[in-house]
Amino acid sequence: MFATRFTALVGVEHPVVLGGMGTGTSPALVAAVSAAGGLGVLGATHLSPKRLTDDVEAIRAATDRPFGVNFLLAFVDEERFATALALRPAVLSFAWPWPEQDLASYFARAHEAGALVMHMVSEAAEGARAAAAGADIVVAQGTEGGGHVGQMGTMVLVPQTVRAVPDRPVLAAGGVADGAGLAAALALGADGVLLGTRFLATPEAPIHARFKQAIVDSDGTDTVLTEIPDIVSGRVWPGAMNRVQRNRFIAEFAGREWLVRQRRAELAKRLEQARAAGDTDNGTVGTGQVAALIDDVRPAGEIVRDIVAEAERLVGSRLPSLLAGVRA
Repeated sequence: MFATRFTALVGVEHPVVLGGMGTGTSPALVAAVSAAGGLGVLGATHLSPKRLTDDVEAIRAATDRPFGVNFLLAFVDEERFATALALRPAVLSFAWPWPEQDLASYFARAHEAGALVMHMVSEAAEGARAAAAGADIVVAQGTEGGGHVGQMGTMVLVPQTVRAVPDRPVLAAGGVADGAGLAAALALGADGVLLGTRFLATPEAPIHARFKQAIVDSDGTDTVLTEIPDIVSGRVWPGAMNRVQRNRFIAEFAGREWLVRQRRAELAKRLEQARAAGDTDNGTVGTGQVAALIDDVRPAGEIVRDIVAEAERLVGSRLPSLLAGVRA
């Protein structure tokens, strides 16, 4: 069992966290990760106050372990945020603020509600900004990740962020799907890992089975950074690109974003229908390059336990054996 600053602070058994994906989390998935000893996080940015309340009640009915609620600060809604504060989760998680947004006010309100604050960044300087504003945990997300990402690779971003916020636990995100990823993150100075794409390929994830199978079938080379899904949704993100699988829909409009803007209402309906039907040629789901390491759809709790067991084997057996010659 790994004991890190993150596990001690949050009170969880394992340093494995479910990313609070906007369309990729559900009470069942959050509860499964938390019940297995990790930290489940519910994506709440676009949930109505009633739906958010119902989902949190469902999580609490399924497990008494700590869990989190995530908000994208660029799109935060006061009524939803106030609802989350009243529900008092163990962790309030944030990501993607506008440069002018006052992080300290959000973080202070979270602390007043008794929650720890976790904040995701794509640059080390953003990590320092978050720590100065009061974040308890910083997540360094590399560009390999699925969904909205920045430009820095995880291998460089994680140690940069660790140096920028030495007094805060740092989680590594982007490109992590297994125990080797957890072991590597710990070697880079992180206190744990946050995963998104790996937890989409689970029975508990609220996406169509065909999208889950598309992740399993991927060799990791079929993702692309694009703004097309965001143009269709009408949302402007603060410096983020969207990593999705390259499919017929993306290929049709790549380089013709002007046409996407012109036909936005029509294309929004097309995307919505495709996602509901599991049409992987025309629907889009944020998918990371780590899909190359995902070979099956498995229960979320099993994934948490397997990641930790594999990492323990690597850290306890393989890595020490490499020092044999040095000791001699």
